[in-house]
Amino acid sequence: MYNSSFKRMAQVFVGITGFNPLALLGSVRGAAFYVRDWMCIRRQKARDGSAAFPIKACFPILGDRFTAAGTMRGHYFYQDLHVAGKIFAARPVRHVDIGSRTDGFVAHVAVFREIEVFDIRDVTSHVPNIRFKKADLMQLPEGLEGYCDSVSALHSIEHFGLGRYGDPVDYNGHVKAIRNITRMLLPGGRFYFSVPVGKQRIEFNAHRVFSLAYLWELLGDDYELLSFSYVDDAGDFHADCPFSEQAIADNFGCWYGCGIFELRKKRTANC
Repeated sequence: MYNSSFKRMAQVFVGITGFNPLALLGSVRGAAFYVRDWMCIRRQKARDGSAAFPIKACFPILGDRFTAAGTMRGHYFYQDLHVAGKIFAARPVRHVDIGSRTDGFVAHVAVFREIEVFDIRDVTSHVPNIRFKKADLMQLPEGLEGYCDSVSALHSIEHFGLGRYGDPVDYNGHVKAIRNITRMLLPGGRFYFSVPVGKQRIEFNAHRVFSLAYLWELLGDDYELLSFSYVDDAGDFHADCPFSEQAIADNFGCWYGCGIFELRKKRTANC
């Protein structure tokens, strides 16, 4: 809990100030190595006598020697891979994504199929297999009723109505978004959905954190659960977990985890 709280405080500090003290520490540690290596490569060039690569511009990258070889853990890494694999296996006729990360999940899916992306923000890039539509899902755009047989919303619904991305402030924005997504989805269609899970709260204006009991109360009437996976507070992934009453009650022990639902819309859904 202490480590988790410290990490959250550090993220808030970086977000507000734009200053990362851990990155500065890495740069300070790396400065001596930079000077040593700079002198070494100049001596090597002088001995070699080659003019193929002039050493001119200084572009110091000082902290990378102390970091791991990429980040293969955490909410986005696991949810993006996990749900992209689910969609590959399901092979829906039309898949629509609502506000998920374009340089992660959307890119994964676009490798093997077309994907439509709805987001309240603009996208100016044009990429094969990605079709973009600017839309506010708190208000269902015309013509989207029964639009598709597959929808994803990964780490996006928690932001609806908090104004972070220029959207209208709406305390119940997440409820409106889920209802509209349900209206978009054909009966029997699949909804891939992830949000932060833990003790329920709004951390304004970053996101909401949802309790699993609340989420299931919100989703259970319209959907059946096909699978549930989660990423815990340490960033580790747990696939296809039993959705027991005890696990729901304690949110799988998470304070700020990531719950990943694979849902199927009931034929008797209200929306």
